[in-house]
Parts: sequence; C-alpha cells; structure tokens
Amino acid sequence: MNLKPLLGVAAGLATLLSFGAAHAKDMLGVTCANPPPAHCSGEACVPMLSDLGNATDPKTGRKFFLDYPCDLKPGEKVIFLLNIHGAGSVGNWQRHYFPAMDYKEKYRLVVATPTAATTRPMPGGGAGVRMWAAEADDAHLQNITGLVFDAFGRRNIKSFWLVGHSQGGATSHRIVCSDFFKDKVDGLVSLSGGRVGRAEINPRFGPPLADGSPPPPRQMPAAMTTPPLQACEFSHIFETGEHEIVSLPTTSPLAERFGCAARVEKAEVVDAKPGYVWDYARQGYPVWGMKARPGKAKLYVYPNCKGGRVVADVVRLDKGHTEGLEPKVTETIVRLIAAAPGGKAQKLQTASN
Repeated sequence: MNLKPLLGVAAGLATLLSFGAAHAKDMLGVTCANPPPAHCSGEACVPMLSDLGNATDPKTGRKFFLDYPCDLKPGEKVIFLLNIHGAGSVGNWQRHYFPAMDYKEKYRLVVATPTAATTRPMPGGGAGVRMWAAEADDAHLQNITGLVFDAFGRRNIKSFWLVGHSQGGATSHRIVCSDFFKDKVDGLVSLSGGRVGRAEINPRFGPPLADGSPPPPRQMPAAMTTPPLQACEFSHIFETGEHEIVSLPTTSPLAERFGCAARVEKAEVVDAKPGYVWDYARQGYPVWGMKARPGKAKLYVYPNCKGGRVVADVVRLDKGHTEGLEPKVTETIVRLIAAAPGGKAQKLQTASN
C-alpha cells in the first residue's frame, strides 16, 4: 500500500490545525493588537524608539517587530513585507516612517521590522550609527523570513516584498537577488533608497551641519543612487522626496525589461494628515527633511507590464529624506504592492513537496 499520499494529507491537516491553534493565541509569540503595539505619533515616539520589538529571532536572540491581521483565518493568503530602516535609525522608527502596519487588516499584511546590529562611526567623527552589514545582519534577515514563512505557511504567502529606506533600500537591492532571496522576493520598495534607472540626487543631499547649514556638495555612493539591473525579476516601486533629487527619469530599465507601456502620470495623491515621524534632532534643512506635515505626491506608473509586474515612481512634493510617509501615500504604495503578482513563495512550497 502506498502511504505517501495519506502521509501528505495528514501533514497538511496537522499544519492547518497548528496554524489555527496558533492564531487563537498569537503568532511567533506575538499577541495581535489593534492599534499595533508601540504605536505613537510625533515627539511621543522618541521614548519608544529604544523598544526593538515584540518578537525574537531564536537563532540570534535579536528582537524585531511583527504586525499582522488580528482576524487572520487559517489558510488565508497574506502579503509579507520585510521593512528595513536606514542608517542611524531603528526598527520602531521605520514602522512609523512607512506605517504599513496601519493597513494590515485592510490589505492582509504581515510586516516584520528588524533593527541593524552594527554600529559604525560617521565620517568626521561623532557617535556611531546603526547600519546594515552583510556579515552582521544578512543571516538575521534570512532568519526572520524563514520564521514568517513557517509560521504563516509558505503556501499562504501571496507575495513577499522587501521595503527599505535609504541605506535599508540599498541593502534591499544588495540582497534581493542573493541565493537566499531571489526565489522568494516578488517586489522591492525603495524609500529614498535607489531607483533602478537613476534619479539624480541633489548634490547637497545629507544631514545639515552642526550650525544647520547645508552639507557641502558631494558625490553619492553609486550603490545608493544607481542600483544595477539585477539578474532576477521583481516589481519595483521607488519613492522619494522632491527635495532629495534633481530630476526623475521618464523611462525605466525595468519597464523596458517587462515590456511596459510609456509612463503615465496618475491623479495626484493629496494628504490632509502628516506622517508620524521625522528626524527630531536635525529638522530644518529641506533636503534632509522638515517636521512631518500634510502634503501632495506625484504618482507615475508604467502600465501593461509583462505578467502584471508593477513599476512605479512616487515623488512627495516639498518633502525631503526623513519626513514619515503620509497616510494616503503609504496606502497608495501598499495598494500597488497588493495589485502586483506574487507567488514565488508558493512555487517554492510546491517545489519542495
């Protein structure tokens, strides 16, 4: 008698029952909450930034934030976002800079937001800042991915996106086609973290000097400003503040690869509410960023891409590098993510069976 089909059914039922039982209490030891834990706005966020998370990577002992729909049902499909902060930041600031957690119920999002382990000195001296480094952090990012895939079920991961701000965006571009991520990641959101097909960076980009004056003109690192056209395929959304760039190209190498139609400008995104966070210590230089405030954004998409891929640019008007994304801008990006094709994780699950 061939027991293999029966064993497969039994394993599937066990996974389903385990998934349901876990959701009755928590996922990865995290009890779901609405609003999400450590949710804050404005200066009230400052004392909370030392909180590095509500979940733990058991292989490293490092904390990260996990946000997911509280009404998630067994077998329900979700979109997984790995939300990666920039240099000098931490996970809880990133959760509020790109607050996808506010839309976890509406768009069925699972959002994991870690904190880099490495502290490096800044040029010119001063206190060191957290920055992502391959040797210290890549395994942690892989561990989190594995934890989420296993806890929520690979077959239930509708799509998986890397989301990175600034150096977190550069890190996302560095790892997206690595051996671990290339068969898992469906898309990448660069939040001021590099556009495939360069958006020319303001030569005075950077934090203001101690007296508040602009930094001297400098050449930005190529890895941040001009990520290469990668060998693997993924949808790509680029977001930037208007003051960060000199110009935004009207073409895209990714759009050309996917056979997309010419760029189309969509209706302007108008926000009556500000984002949650900003650079509290260095606000005042528009290129770097002011206090979070309402605003408008331009949305450009390249339609009719092969396989339904999404290639889009979002330019937030009169904004710089560090103002947290406004609610409607955030939801616009999440809506683009939700509209893009996924399935790499599901194919990986099928291939392993």
